[in-house]
Amino acid sequence: MKENRRPAMREAAIAALALIVVLAIPFVHRSPAFEDFVIRLSAMALFATSLNLLVGNTGMVSFGHGLFYGLGAYAFALMMQMTELSLPVAAVLAVLFTAVAALCVGAICVRLSTDYFAFITLAFQMLIYSVIISWQSLTGGDQGLRGGLPRREIFGFELASQLHLYQFCAVVAVIGLLALRHISASPFGQTLRMIRDNDSRTSFLGVVLWRARLWAFTIAGSFAGLGGVLAALFVSGAYPELADWPNSGQAIFAVMLGGINSFLGPLLGAAILLALNDLLARTTEYQGLVLGIVVLIFAVGLRRGVLDFLRRAWPSSLR
Repeated sequence: MKENRRPAMREAAIAALALIVVLAIPFVHRSPAFEDFVIRLSAMALFATSLNLLVGNTGMVSFGHGLFYGLGAYAFALMMQMTELSLPVAAVLAVLFTAVAALCVGAICVRLSTDYFAFITLAFQMLIYSVIISWQSLTGGDQGLRGGLPRREIFGFELASQLHLYQFCAVVAVIGLLALRHISASPFGQTLRMIRDNDSRTSFLGVVLWRARLWAFTIAGSFAGLGGVLAALFVSGAYPELADWPNSGQAIFAVMLGGINSFLGPLLGAAILLALNDLLARTTEYQGLVLGIVVLIFAVGLRRGVLDFLRRAWPSSLR
């Protein structure tokens, strides 16, 4: 039992050290651009890593995962604008709402074969996106939820301050990633990898495949919703682009760039993708074209994500 706890304790210690470093950086040198980047990365890392719970662990490629990212953002923003709920309560309720939505969508999707599963998730995302655009009285339509969010205090931190928002998002992201890591390393996570590798044999061992896949889908949707909450805090509202299908493509790109078989791969991929987007937006008007070429170079040149490539090249040093 003690031996099983050691890797978890080591990972928690590494995460705590990384968080301390991130939180200490603004006290050494303030950079609004860097703080904005970390806030966006916190949201994107939860989004991409939750998707990899489906893609890397379970072998389920979802083209519509951005649905839950957008739902989390809209649910949180609407509760903050229309109710007197505190920020933590609104955030928790938004994640719970996203979990219920993922449970309902997953109950339909997870019984389908891999190809049909991918496209039916995309169909659900397009459906919800259409509802967001059409229901102007609630969602603001294509203009999104304008008017900002009441930046209420949380544990003494006023999130109207960029520094406090930076600190809050970093803490939430680290806790969320640690939780996903724990799920991935748990017996349930091992069951998901068994399903990915050989679902027939896993079923023969007594695992109810659709139930395990539904749990994975629901958990992944919940953490994507948490990422959406952070995105809503950053943009001080919610916009249809958060729930549109290209946003799902961004998460898939992040997973591919960083590495499907490495837990930290989506985090690295999200950082690379955001940095590339920022760089290209400042240097060229053909941002989409250049980004597509870069992703193609990674896919064809490395034939796997960056961390997967490094682990294959130096297996002994990256165990």
